[in-house]
Amino acid sequence: MKTHAISRLCRSLALSIAATGLVLAAGADKSESRPPLKLSVDAKPIDRTTAERVSYSPIVKKTAPSVVYVFSSKKAPARDASSFYDDPTFRRFFNLPDPGRGGRAPSQPQQGLGSGVIVSADGYIVTNHHVVDEADEVKVAFGEPRKEYKATVVGSDAGADVALLKIDAKGLPAATLGDSDQLEVGDVVLAIGNPFGVGQSVSRGIVSALSRGGLGIERYEDFIQTDAAINPGNSGGALLDTAGRLIGVNVAILSRSGGFNGIGFAIPSNQVRGIVDQLAKHGRVERAMLGVDTQPLESDLTELFKVDGGALIAEVRAGSAAEKSGLKSGDIITKVDGTTIKDNRHLQNTITRFAPGTEVTVEYVRDGKTEKTKAKLTRLPDKALASNEGAAGGDDGVLNGVAIDELTAQMRRQLRVPERVDGVVVTQVDPKSASARAGIREGDVISSLDRRPITDVKQAVKLSEEIKGPKVLVQLWRGGSSRFLVVDESK
Repeated sequence: MKTHAISRLCRSLALSIAATGLVLAAGADKSESRPPLKLSVDAKPIDRTTAERVSYSPIVKKTAPSVVYVFSSKKAPARDASSFYDDPTFRRFFNLPDPGRGGRAPSQPQQGLGSGVIVSADGYIVTNHHVVDEADEVKVAFGEPRKEYKATVVGSDAGADVALLKIDAKGLPAATLGDSDQLEVGDVVLAIGNPFGVGQSVSRGIVSALSRGGLGIERYEDFIQTDAAINPGNSGGALLDTAGRLIGVNVAILSRSGGFNGIGFAIPSNQVRGIVDQLAKHGRVERAMLGVDTQPLESDLTELFKVDGGALIAEVRAGSAAEKSGLKSGDIITKVDGTTIKDNRHLQNTITRFAPGTEVTVEYVRDGKTEKTKAKLTRLPDKALASNEGAAGGDDGVLNGVAIDELTAQMRRQLRVPERVDGVVVTQVDPKSASARAGIREGDVISSLDRRPITDVKQAVKLSEEIKGPKVLVQLWRGGSSRFLVVDESK
């Protein structure tokens, strides 16, 4: 039986498949030489009482100039000669070196095509991380007649799949950002981008769902789901409301074929705003943490605790902001700075939108009573085996630089993991880490550490902190088989 696949929307134009990884900012240490990012924001709610409009042409004319083409290119590493490169007739015909004499298969230039949105008149452009991932050169093009500019990657956040570019230009038609928290299911939206490289295209749909997550696309998922037609090449393009404001950045589709199936995802504009502001200032993103392990509130728990929703604290980390604020295991967090918390994943996304050091008001339920406390959020470590809050300890323990998530039924189907295999799914690996060097990659299922079986994220985090290392024996499942490898963090 065929299964659905989550596809990012950047279109590859290469002869060979482009790899993915973590991009660091090009020139991220030169932020003092760049102008500050000035965004235009309009938070007024849309008018939901008006009749269906006949045409969206005025909105498109106003906003389409803000959407650009993004071209990225990189050189693929030369490969060891194999397969048809070993054929002497093939080598003679194409004048290739003899692999028996130290020859290597020639590298192929790799090119990617996506979209982006101008967010400031002086040249800042937002797109997806995977559009510019590991690119040697990035260019953007827009306008009639078409103008092309070389772009600098100011910074890139792999965890949320957002990148910020800068071109040397002034007086650009910048998009106005809307308040994505005001979106409602059923609102009409427009998607603008460059699908399949055919040129700028506009499609119309509605908001199908809000706060979608658990899809295994990114580490921080809080997607807007829409049935507006978006396809490969739409990556980084605009999702607009009926006032012409940017309320999302298109990122992925759910599809069997890789094309439009009516289920597309966009990163909410409010999440994008916080990320690009940090990328412009620092060239990187620092996220906050509260310091709690949480679990979903199933129906029997909501009845027992007499709450409609929220995040149930399973454990409070020692020395964390949560512990200092007086939060305890068994408390149910219902609001953070006025934002109603829907579930434990929503709590993670809400907390990580804040900058470290921010003091927030946390509303929670304890013993049936609603109480409030202040918590000064701390910094989420860069290299940590991720818990369900996205925050384990520091750099102690093993498997630093690896992010994981629960092996849900959906992920099991997507990765075709048999029922006999238990463990946690790798969602992100720092390419500079010892784990990456050892061969661990996104999509692997870690089933044991030091021969101790793993069943969930909490246990994996605990084991990673207990094992002293620097070497650890890792058993993982990948591509239909189980294997062992050794991660040596002393190198």
